[in-house]
Amino acid sequence: MMRQMRQNTKWIMLITAAAFVALMVFEWGMDASGGAFGMRDVGRVDGTPVSVEQWQATYRSVYDQVQQSQDQAITSQQNREIEDMAWEELVNQILIQKELERRGIGVSDEEIRDAARYSPPPELRNDPAFQSNGQFDLERYHEFLSAASTDRFFLQQLEQYYREVIPRSKLMRQLTAGVYVPDSRLWREWEEQNERVRVRFAALNPRERISDADVEVTDAEVEAYYEENREEFAVPARARVEYVTLSKTPTAADSAAARERAESLYQELLDGADFAELAQVESGDLSTAGEGGDMGTLVEGQGQVAYALEDAIFTVPVGEPTEPIRTDEGYHILLVRDRDEEGGSAEVSQILVRLERTDESEFRLLSRADSLESLGEDRTIREAARELGLETREAEFTEDFPILPGAGQAEEGAHWVFEEMVAPGAVSPVFESADAFYMMELTSYSPAGYQSLEAAAPTIRDRLRVQKKVERAQEEAREYAEALRNGTLTFDELLEEPGIRVEETEPFTRTDFVAGLGQQNRVIGTAFGLSEGQISHPVTTQDNVFLLEALERVPADREEWEMQRDIQRAVMVEQIRQERLDQWLTGLRANVRIDDRRQEVFEAQEEMEDGPQMPMVF
Repeated sequence: MMRQMRQNTKWIMLITAAAFVALMVFEWGMDASGGAFGMRDVGRVDGTPVSVEQWQATYRSVYDQVQQSQDQAITSQQNREIEDMAWEELVNQILIQKELERRGIGVSDEEIRDAARYSPPPELRNDPAFQSNGQFDLERYHEFLSAASTDRFFLQQLEQYYREVIPRSKLMRQLTAGVYVPDSRLWREWEEQNERVRVRFAALNPRERISDADVEVTDAEVEAYYEENREEFAVPARARVEYVTLSKTPTAADSAAARERAESLYQELLDGADFAELAQVESGDLSTAGEGGDMGTLVEGQGQVAYALEDAIFTVPVGEPTEPIRTDEGYHILLVRDRDEEGGSAEVSQILVRLERTDESEFRLLSRADSLESLGEDRTIREAARELGLETREAEFTEDFPILPGAGQAEEGAHWVFEEMVAPGAVSPVFESADAFYMMELTSYSPAGYQSLEAAAPTIRDRLRVQKKVERAQEEAREYAEALRNGTLTFDELLEEPGIRVEETEPFTRTDFVAGLGQQNRVIGTAFGLSEGQISHPVTTQDNVFLLEALERVPADREEWEMQRDIQRAVMVEQIRQERLDQWLTGLRANVRIDDRRQEVFEAQEEMEDGPQMPMVF
């Protein structure tokens, strides 16, 4: 049991991390903050100082959560987002704590004891170690608690978790009291998601049926449209840069190292190593490593894995590890545990050695990036690039779409250009994206504005021309609809008309994408308003006109709905509760003053660190 406790302590550590952050923020931190802004305060929330220590603790918690959710290292661009997320989390935490105090919501020792015994944290409730036949086993959990009762640190962690969670649960219940979703609303949503119709439709295609020569658009109409819809022609700020990239793509040496590592693991398996145990320790596939590499049941031809892996899965001997197989992810060693030849399925485990940079390769890349940044401090981008044997490139990007070929999403570079408002000729620091390190020199800048009437005129003229064509097609469609209803015209005959396309669909729901019709638009809505055999009125979209005939209506299955109704209600209630909580927090934030001084404080600290250092006094 103690071994089991040690194995599960990591879960307790994770679920109580936020509680310890909150403890420091709301109990220790507030007392140490003082009443006025100091160099250790990064802001205030409704008069409450936020210290550097509080912000850093929350930042570290959010950082760790993000890092645990992804395989690749966090980029500097992501780090900026994490910093803002941490600040927003701190603001919410402080506002919630103030509300708890205002409402007098707390937690008693008895409530904590009862919760610890009968309401374990979700991570423990879902842990297989505390389950029997797939269900949470309270007796096994109580045995675990008895064994853990002598571990004072563990009990303190568990207590702090409940001191944080229980008051918030009480507040949540107060804020969301009375939330109930009636059957009528549940059925309506189920019906909208599951009712199906099948239609025949005719698309009149005004662009093809009516020639440009038959439609006149005057200069006055173009100018009037431009003046009435000026915002459509807003142009974002643009920047032209010369830049250099250092790709993060693994090198040939990295690939060779990954191959060598995979071959070494393969040899360990041949020498008798347990596949599951080796996968838990060595596999780079975090989604399967914890399960001993178990990939579950794979079905042939379903595209669940790369072709090279699928080909091996259904050809190699069962029970024998494969030699390393190369894919874009890296090198895979597979173990087919069982295979159903008739059903085309197999039970498979894998060990993945990811194709990524080695520590040595990563160090060289980082050193190269540091050298590039140092050179850029007093040289042009070309001079810095030439020093390192790199090629420069040129590109233009906008404030709304900061993409650099070779670097990908260049959010930090865009912030440097458009927020810091640097002058042409300035050379940036080295920034990091998911794909590369990059450094830029601004060569030209164009502020945001509006496209001129002369430049916008061709687009406006084409748009107005299409509108007029659609209006003409509507008139034709009304005549066709009447003829279809009285039987003097059929859809087959309509197909013979030039430029008209007639098709039949498969049954579809209100949320499906339907080829030829689109998704969740007026045409789809009209289809569900028709009874079987009914012909619609003309339905217009931005550039087309449709006539529909309902061929079949497949109602939603009420028995199936009743079987899942309770689950559906629980999900919807939780959604409504979360919406109410979000609205409540938004309302709180709107009525308090929030001062964010992070940038000012950290810039001041950087200046102090760069300046003369005071000797330490002992």
